[in-house]
Amino acid sequence: MNAYIYLRALKHAEHTVFCVEKGQKTYYDPQFNRWLAYSSGQQVKRSILDTLTSKMNVQMAPITFNYEIVSKNGKQELQQKEVWSPCNPIFIDQLIGGWMRAKDKDSSEEQESVLKRRSPLSISAMRGLHPLLAGVDYENMTFDRSNNPENNPVKVRMGDKLLSDDEIQKFLDDNNRTLTRRNWIANKNDSRGFGRAGGLFVYDIAVDLRTLFSVSTNQHEPELSKDKIEELKAKGWVESENVFGKCLVLPKKEREKVIPALASALLNWRITSNQARTFSLMETLAVAISDNANKLAGAIRAKLIEDGEKPKAKPIIDETAGADVFVTLPCSNYVVTVNESADALDKAEQKLIDLMMAFDYENQL
Repeated sequence: MNAYIYLRALKHAEHTVFCVEKGQKTYYDPQFNRWLAYSSGQQVKRSILDTLTSKMNVQMAPITFNYEIVSKNGKQELQQKEVWSPCNPIFIDQLIGGWMRAKDKDSSEEQESVLKRRSPLSISAMRGLHPLLAGVDYENMTFDRSNNPENNPVKVRMGDKLLSDDEIQKFLDDNNRTLTRRNWIANKNDSRGFGRAGGLFVYDIAVDLRTLFSVSTNQHEPELSKDKIEELKAKGWVESENVFGKCLVLPKKEREKVIPALASALLNWRITSNQARTFSLMETLAVAISDNANKLAGAIRAKLIEDGEKPKAKPIIDETAGADVFVTLPCSNYVVTVNESADALDKAEQKLIDLMMAFDYENQL
C-alpha cells in the first residue's frame, strides 16, 4: 500500500500574468542568463482549493481577521494582528489545505495550545519546463477614450483656478498643443514595462494518502482542540491509527464525495485572480502520475540541444519512463506526440480517483 501519489502536469500559458509583486514575479536563471516567470506554490495551492470548493459547491472556511487599536505618537491607530483559522476539518479547504493558529486569548479554553495541521498536498511552484521554453515579455499600457472626445470631459487647472473652455483653447493655440483623452501607463517599478508570462510550464504535487483524510488527535503537538475531537466523533469520524499515531478519519461516505472533486481540481485548476486583461486558457498539455517521484522527471522533461552558437531546448513527453502518461490534443502544437487523445484528462482524473479510492484510510497499520 503506497502512501504517496506523485503528479506532474505540463501547461501552456500565453501572454498572461501569474503572481503580481510589483509586476509579474520572476526569478533569474544563471545558467541561461534569463529572467523567468513563475507562479508560487501558495498560489497554485489556493487555485486548487478554489476549484475544489467550486466543484463541491461549498464555501471556504471563515477566516477571522484581527485588528487592535493602539496608541502611537499620541494617536490611535489600527494594527493588524494574526489571522485566525477555524482549524476545523469539516471545511474541505481546511482538511486539504491545512491550518495554523496561535493561542487565542479570547478563547474559552484557558490552556488552548497552538494548533497546526500540515497540508497533505506538497505543491511546487509552477515554473518553466526549461529556461529556454518559457519567458517574460514586457509592455506598457494606455487608458484611451480618444474615440469619443465629446463624451469625455477634460478639466485643466492653473494653480487653484479651473480654466474655462475658452481659456483652455487659447492655451492650446498659443502653445501649439493638443489635449488628448489618452493616458500612458508606465510601470513605475520596472522601466521595461509590465511583465507577461508565456511558454511551457510544469508543476509537481505529492499527495500524502496517510494524512489526506486523517487528522491527528495527539495533544502534545495538537492539530485539533479537545472539544473539536469530541465534536468530530459525534459527527461520525472514525477513530483509527496511522504511522503518526492516533487519528480521526473522514467517513467513507464523505470521502467518496471529496475524491472525484479533488482529482478534478488537481488537474483542472487555473489562475484567474490577476487575469482581467490577460486571460489565458492555461491548457493542460500532458499529465504524468506515479508512486515514484523520480519517474515523473523523466516522463515530462526537456532536452538541451547544441545547434549552432545558441543552445536550444526540446520538450519531451516520454511514455516509456515508467509513469502513467496522459497526453491531450493541444500538446501536439508544441511537442511531437503519437498518443494524444481527447479524453486524456478524463483518464488522468480517473487514475487519480482509483488510486485515492483504493487506499485503506481506516486500517493503515
